[in-house]
Amino acid sequence: MTPQRLQTTTAEEREIAVEAASLAIQRGGLVVLPTDTVYGLAADAFDKDSVKALLDAKGRGREMPPPVLVSAATTLDALAVRVPAWARTLVEEFWPGALTLVYHAHASLQWDLGDTRGTVAVRMPDHPVALEVLERTGPLAVSSANLTGRPAATDAAQAEEMLGESVEVVIDGGTSPGGEASTILDATTTPARLLRLGAISVERLNEVLEPLGATLTHEE
Repeated sequence: MTPQRLQTTTAEEREIAVEAASLAIQRGGLVVLPTDTVYGLAADAFDKDSVKALLDAKGRGREMPPPVLVSAATTLDALAVRVPAWARTLVEEFWPGALTLVYHAHASLQWDLGDTRGTVAVRMPDHPVALEVLERTGPLAVSSANLTGRPAATDAAQAEEMLGESVEVVIDGGTSPGGEASTILDATTTPARLLRLGAISVERLNEVLEPLGATLTHEE
């Protein structure tokens, strides 16, 4: 398919783009949207067929489940359980922003993100267009907009070149302001574990963690 590529330059264009993306998600389709880090490929987190389509589009298997983006930090407790105090402090400090935290997922959630081993990775992006879409759709499964093994797209043209045949809507929000993927921390254990170094540095994280007595360790 050839996706709709929609601009966000004016308020009217932005409204049309957000509405088109939201409707596509509700129909079970995939969309590309800008975020504060890199462009994302999004699907309804509670539609297992859409999530499978997302993984297939990227050339990924179930062993690499996508993170979930939310429009508000208050949504966290609807998705995760046993959230440690240090992780809540990081959320207060860095959300919205480029920090993804992996939590124990609510066992009652009716979704299938892949082989998550009972966890869910959650982030609140700091991008107005992404947040507007999320406010209308609810939590979205969102992975970087790229084919596995290729760099993440930092503009709509790159994303469309790689994924255009798989998506219904591409929201063109210009070049990503961040251009670097989020930092990922494992919040299912204490001390915190660094799973991926991204836009937020270890030094910046430790400024917040050290007064709490929480040390940051690297994943082996």
